[in-house]
Amino acid sequence: MTPSARIGLATGYDPALGVRQFTDMVRQVEERGWEIAFFSETVALMRDSVTALAAFATATSRITLGCTQVVRLRSPVTMAQTIASLDELSGGRVVLCPGACTRVQGGKHALEPIDPPQALREWVDVIRLLMTGETISYAGRVVTLDSVGFGWKPLRARVPIWIAATSATGLRMAGALGDGVLLNTVASPEYSVNAIEIVRAAVEAAGKDWSRFEVAQLISTSVEDDAARAVDAVRWEVATKFLPGKFQTQAGPRLRVGEPYVDASLVPGLEEAHRRGGPEALARALPAEMVAGLTAAGTPDDVVKRIQRYRDAGVRLPIVRPAAPHQTQPIIDLFSPR
Repeated sequence: MTPSARIGLATGYDPALGVRQFTDMVRQVEERGWEIAFFSETVALMRDSVTALAAFATATSRITLGCTQVVRLRSPVTMAQTIASLDELSGGRVVLCPGACTRVQGGKHALEPIDPPQALREWVDVIRLLMTGETISYAGRVVTLDSVGFGWKPLRARVPIWIAATSATGLRMAGALGDGVLLNTVASPEYSVNAIEIVRAAVEAAGKDWSRFEVAQLISTSVEDDAARAVDAVRWEVATKFLPGKFQTQAGPRLRVGEPYVDASLVPGLEEAHRRGGPEALARALPAEMVAGLTAAGTPDDVVKRIQRYRDAGVRLPIVRPAAPHQTQPIIDLFSPR
């Protein structure tokens, strides 16, 4: 028996949980008919996606397994080799969602600045070429390869690539380069409408079939019997987009795409709250309507309706991300058949 609509579960964000706990969740959602289990590598340096997907692959047999990987943290050859190996281990169930390496991410890994869109484009090119199993040469602005090929033939010549994107630039690249797009968390259904319009225009400009293009979105999801408690439980994640110095790279791109729940005029007050009381004070200072607007938070009925709003906006595959460990089981129950 499967859920009545496509749904996925996102893991990997909670520092209190390890790969074994995430794997238990993935095993359960497979048993309950969910479509995808997802793991993200984050700028916060949580567990890595390769270890997690290897564990997921050996613990399951049917569910699709997806992950984000930030390009440049692995060479394009290593990244292709890794994805081909995981795809083989899982029996052809892997989806890769590469994301551009920002200045902040590069700095955390001692990488010199390189134009993020150009690097993303060349990493995707090289991964796709290597996955064919052929020996390749490549002369890009960032990547140069001479007669490089795998020592074995990958299980699939083309693993699906959904580009992880938030900004207008990233969304256009997703449409031009990807087999799909992975929209980011902390974004409303109204943002999704605008983002999907940008992606679709790029897909059609590239001469690709929109009906075959995947549109997935990670959605910060918080379920409690009391709606206010649900909003409070997800404040921490929304707050990370408004930390001092983060607005231009986090909340700003959402605003420029057309996010009605991001209000730039609030930033000075939020930064002052952070100066006085740190991240917890910043989170408390966020207006409840902003937090609710950027997430799926509320009672079980509220959350079901909210996820439907994302579907109505054009998101074909919502991937829910529990805001707290104790919410994971209620969320799984909520979106699984009775």
